Amino acid sequence: MTTTAIPKPPESLPALPEMGDKTRLGLSVLGAAFILGVCGDLMLRETLWGLNISLWITFLFSFLVLLTRRWNSNLPKDTSWLILAAIPFAAGFAWRDSDFLTFLNVVAVLAALTLLTMRAQAIPLRVAGFVKYLWGAVFTALNAIAGVFSLLFIKIKWDEIQSEGWSKKALPIGRGVLIALPIVLLFGALLMAADAVFEGMVKMIINIEIAEEILKHLFFTGLGAWIAGGIFHGIFFSQEIRLPENLLSRPLVIGNTEMTIALGLLNLLFLGFVLVQFRYLFGGTNLVEVTPGLTYAEYARRGFFELVTVAGLVLPMLLGWHWLLPKENPKSKKLFQVLAGAMIVLLFVIMVSAVKRMRLYQSEYGLTEQRLYATAFMGWLAAVFVWFALTVLRNRRQRFMFGAVVTGFVAIFALQVINPENLIVRTNVSLAQTGKDFDVDYAATLSDDALPAIVEALPLLKENEQKKVFERVIAPRLAASQKPDWRSWSWSRYQAEKMLKEYREPFQKIMNLWNYKNSPVLGYSIVF
Repeated sequence: MTTTAIPKPPESLPALPEMGDKTRLGLSVLGAAFILGVCGDLMLRETLWGLNISLWITFLFSFLVLLTRRWNSNLPKDTSWLILAAIPFAAGFAWRDSDFLTFLNVVAVLAALTLLTMRAQAIPLRVAGFVKYLWGAVFTALNAIAGVFSLLFIKIKWDEIQSEGWSKKALPIGRGVLIALPIVLLFGALLMAADAVFEGMVKMIINIEIAEEILKHLFFTGLGAWIAGGIFHGIFFSQEIRLPENLLSRPLVIGNTEMTIALGLLNLLFLGFVLVQFRYLFGGTNLVEVTPGLTYAEYARRGFFELVTVAGLVLPMLLGWHWLLPKENPKSKKLFQVLAGAMIVLLFVIMVSAVKRMRLYQSEYGLTEQRLYATAFMGWLAAVFVWFALTVLRNRRQRFMFGAVVTGFVAIFALQVINPENLIVRTNVSLAQTGKDFDVDYAATLSDDALPAIVEALPLLKENEQKKVFERVIAPRLAASQKPDWRSWSWSRYQAEKMLKEYREPFQKIMNLWNYKNSPVLGYSIVF
């Protein structure tokens, strides 16, 4: 009787690890970042910022909301106000045309993203100090720069992704291509530059123009995806990283003697400046008229910006002194309150003097962006110093930074509503009615925010100023006027284009007469 050996069952293959939630979230973040990268390439490349950047930022926050709801992330529910607060600044790109307002909108949006990242790290915004806010800004910037590295190589566990057949090979192939592409392009460019024959062969095989266009699309898509992915990484994975405790420790403690000497001497300096030069500070027009060799420029312009600098430096200095105080010593706190309070009072006197100087200067030389924004900065500083007195000087330092940031948001939004360039033109035109010259050359440097005010002011200007406005403001815009790309649309550009279209015919007639006659056109009739 023969026995048949029963074959052993084949050893089972090792089971693939199940995909974890972290990997799933990482893949979702990558997908959202890729979509935002494609949108960025389509909307932002080779166009002016306007509706395009507003839409892209809106998409960014929309994906942030979708990812938060999908993965029930640790982002607290009280952060919804930050997303709502960012909307006016995202819309600001499609509202105003001023370069500086665009910069302020960028700052406001980045600040909102920084606050979101801080809340994801469970940092309470209302009671966080300066160091924590600084940490949030640095951490957000580092994530925008390098967060995708962590996402690709740490957070996403690629071995957890179950795949079969060709799809199993797709991931390593894709990673290999991404790694090899920049290396091949670098060495290929060097070899092409080294040998003309090799360069010719490459150009015969590859259409360089098409290849360059493809590379541009890949670059801008990758750049947008990289930034968006890094920002999302900082928000959705930042709960794993905490603020180092040693950053909150004081490097040294300042005693009462040192503080009294330092702040006391500075107070004496401020007091001496106010008392000795009281007549000079508040003398105004009469003082300028009776002082030999003293011009308005020397009296007003020079002093204003130095005083703005003084006001801007006092705030961080006082915060630093307060941080270094021995917290367990009530006498130190009381002494600081007295010295800092006196300094703030003296500083407000100096700030009033600075504003008076600028008003005097504007009454003679008009308003510019630099002068207006410096004055607005002074106004924001005044609000922050009041908040400083209500919080830091009342032993509520932890509430100071949140209020300072919120007042910054309010100030930036107020500037959007005011429309600074429009205000500048109207102010300078009103000044021209008193016999002063209207600075057409400066008006020509302003954006489309100012154009409606410039056109409306034409009948009020002198004849030579009217001609300069046509030559340097209106004629260049008429020559360049064309149907704008929808991605670059903004309300100010739309209003300017509409006005130019409405008055194109009478404007053209006036300019033609000026071109063929050697005298200005008088008495033209345009209804504004």
